[in-house]
Amino acid sequence: MPLTNVQVQNAKPREKDWKLYDEKGLYLLIRAAGHKWWRFKYRYGARADGKPGKAEKNLSLGVFPEVSLKRAREKRDEARRLLAEHIDPSTQRKQEEHQRRVAQLNTFEAVARDWLTKQSWGESHGARNARRLEQHVFPWVGALGVSGIKRVQIKEVLQRIEKTGHIETAYRVLQLIRSIFEYAIAEEICEHSPCLGLSKTLSARPTRHHATITDPKQVGELLKAIDGYGGTFPVACALRLAPLLFVRPGELRKADWSEFDLDGAHPQWRIPAARMKMREQHIVPLAKQAVAILRELQPLTGPTGLVFPGLRSLARPMSENTLNAALRRIGYDKETMTAHGFRSLASSILNEQHWHKDAIERQLAHGERDKIRAAYNHADYLPERRKMMQAWADYLDGLRGQSGPKG
Repeated sequence: MPLTNVQVQNAKPREKDWKLYDEKGLYLLIRAAGHKWWRFKYRYGARADGKPGKAEKNLSLGVFPEVSLKRAREKRDEARRLLAEHIDPSTQRKQEEHQRRVAQLNTFEAVARDWLTKQSWGESHGARNARRLEQHVFPWVGALGVSGIKRVQIKEVLQRIEKTGHIETAYRVLQLIRSIFEYAIAEEICEHSPCLGLSKTLSARPTRHHATITDPKQVGELLKAIDGYGGTFPVACALRLAPLLFVRPGELRKADWSEFDLDGAHPQWRIPAARMKMREQHIVPLAKQAVAILRELQPLTGPTGLVFPGLRSLARPMSENTLNAALRRIGYDKETMTAHGFRSLASSILNEQHWHKDAIERQLAHGERDKIRAAYNHADYLPERRKMMQAWADYLDGLRGQSGPKG
């Protein structure tokens, strides 16, 4: 018997989901939570012998009372007409939804902003990339349809940046545009990318190095200068830890006490993926010297919260310029040494000491394109990295001319 409006209206939720059947495949699904969903049950396709396929499918027709019984039957009949023409109504709906999505994302800027929302960058990195697009790309091609943008138009965007002398920015903008077109292709908004070969039209990328010291004697002098730093105690500790850990400055200043295990057999710092440039959790084995510094600092800023809070608020980390300012204070200008330079310092000397290259790279948390190899390195080189980090701390003590903690 076909359903009546009264039956639909009076259908109440039960302990479990249940159904009220109309006719020709239409039924009402009453959820235990209380919602009432219209469904159309049908079969589509045929077997090799020409008989109807056995696979049963369901098409959602909306929620009651927004969709009335009369409208649900109309939707069912529309789906049945498609089936009579050998068209799967589920496939037809997906195609229509895709067409609506393409219509909404009808410009490069719309696609780009949609792509931006799907990235897992940190807040500052995401804002920086949005600004690059807003400043260098959207004013010239943002209003154009994605599928109609030509290679020459992207080339002009890049040349405009290049003429200002910002070669590195031009490369970064090209990478953003390339990724946006890859996204558009994956979403079937366009079929081709106009970015192919454009990197070859740009000037050679400038070589960028963070100022650092690698001569062992000068490193020893730097370490002694760090030991004599007269600023606040948290900054002094951060400055002493920087050469021992050689993480990125942003990773160090945002460290949280919850990330440290100082008591285990293998003391370590687990930096969450969300704070890492490559979006992978990073393990930093802690040498005895690093543990000693952290234990000395913990009564002041611990046992919970930020390891290196700022002066104005315990809830905010010290500023990104703090370590570089501390280096300036002890006599090292930005052309001689930077906080980021501790990474190059460690990499250069550890490679000269013939530590395993992959262990060094993994400890620096450099990107690894091969996901399988990255997982292998993460597991296999951790014992090597523990050994390397302790040997590195002992080596620095030797350069400083003093002994580290006994263990």
